[in-house]
Amino acid sequence: YTRKRSDFGRPCNFSDLPAEVTVDIPQDPSLAEDFIPQDPVDFALQHAPVMALHEVNTERVQATSRGMNHVEGGWPKHVDPKNTELTSRYREEVERDEVYTRTIQHLGTLMEHCIRQNNAIDIYEEYFADDEEEEGIEDPPSAKTISAFRDPSPVRRTATHLSWHPDAGKELAVAYCSLEFQDKRRDIGIDSFIWDMEYPYKPLLTLMLSSPVVTVEYNPKDWHHLLGGCYNGQIVYWDTRKGGLPMEATPVELSHRDPVYGALWLPSRTGTECFSASTDGQVLWWDIRKLSQPSDRLVLDITREDQLKNALGAISLDFSLSMPTKFLVGTEQGSIINCNRDPKTPPEKIANVFNGHIGAVYAVARSPFNPKVFLSVGDWTARIWSEENLDSSSIMETKCHVPYLLDGCWSPVKPSVFFTVRSDGTLDVWDFLFHQKEPSLSLKMSNDPLLSLRPQDNGRIIGCGTKQGTINILEISSGLCTLRKNEKSLTSTMFEREARREKVLQDKQRELQERAQ
Repeated sequence: YTRKRSDFGRPCNFSDLPAEVTVDIPQDPSLAEDFIPQDPVDFALQHAPVMALHEVNTERVQATSRGMNHVEGGWPKHVDPKNTELTSRYREEVERDEVYTRTIQHLGTLMEHCIRQNNAIDIYEEYFADDEEEEGIEDPPSAKTISAFRDPSPVRRTATHLSWHPDAGKELAVAYCSLEFQDKRRDIGIDSFIWDMEYPYKPLLTLMLSSPVVTVEYNPKDWHHLLGGCYNGQIVYWDTRKGGLPMEATPVELSHRDPVYGALWLPSRTGTECFSASTDGQVLWWDIRKLSQPSDRLVLDITREDQLKNALGAISLDFSLSMPTKFLVGTEQGSIINCNRDPKTPPEKIANVFNGHIGAVYAVARSPFNPKVFLSVGDWTARIWSEENLDSSSIMETKCHVPYLLDGCWSPVKPSVFFTVRSDGTLDVWDFLFHQKEPSLSLKMSNDPLLSLRPQDNGRIIGCGTKQGTINILEISSGLCTLRKNEKSLTSTMFEREARREKVLQDKQRELQERAQ
């Protein structure tokens, strides 16, 4: 952009001059008698235009999901696309045409140029990834509350289980149920809800059913299917595209006899298989295409006699995709049962039993980075176990807290971080590569006990449910959800070292007992 000097007008010449008084108004004390002093003086100045409430708030966009049927098109009217002979003959006629050959040659040169350009320049190359990672680690551990969902029912119930939507965690399914035995409060609601993260004032969808639901779980393969385990022992599932009414429920006489504390989806070709565990001592496998009866059954009898009267009550359940045939069951009696579905006889399905907790095991979770290591939460401690140490105690454990620990889980992005919640309303974030005896971060979330906990897949957003039905959504600092260099190898080395140490201590103890005998 060019312009002639003459178009700019006359040039300005600035020069320094001494200051000169333009106006001087002397004060006149006699004028003060005509005025009343005002102290203090408040003066409001609003530069922005004053707008009504309906003008400021924009209307919420209502989004709907609709299917589209894509079919093959572009054929002439005299060619039937379903007739293979006609379509192949038409293709041969087109390919023999000179215009087709010239067009393909022209497009080929353009495509070749684009391919060479892509091979020459890496447009996705990150130049400063290491620097950004180091800057994030320097942040001190912190967290902030970004949202809260409250139980809309008039009588407050416990938020017993949370499940994030598999698609970027836009929605959160919450199971509400009063776990107090023979709760005599009137007008207790039985509905559970799905909440939208961007609209915390009203539930996105109400899950209606005949019995309160204790656990809910999104299907990772088909996001519209939601699995629920009820207080009366039934298993139900919803299709969120068709509303809040359940699609089907298991018959009461073939369901569990106690509340279902764990219900999880299984990886399968159809994406319709699931299994459930209850305090009645049974693990049942189901297919939502046929919920009239369970497809398989396991009695949690550690004496391996397959007797329901000797079974331990299951209060937590875990399944990991890294071990598709194995699953973990936490019991009311403080034992953790490692089960394997492959064997044909029920006694062989109970692989081994880990004992260490005094009270019920409220949570059990296999590490997403080290499948042979798992976390358990019960009584006043959280413990880390190794499957390789069958007869020994846990390889790591937290200190004994004064309040009970009621839930816990691993971070999905950092192998050394896990979360626990306590009955005094505190959330603890542990990073045992830095501190083994104290949590890296402790947050007082509520005066009520925290009973449920679930992080998003990105590890940054965490949902905590209280006994009064309030769901607090937290965002933790980047240092607690960013994978550092060599962190996986350091964590694996620590697990191996602690497992080895525990084995040596047990051998020493066995040797001392033999000497004493």
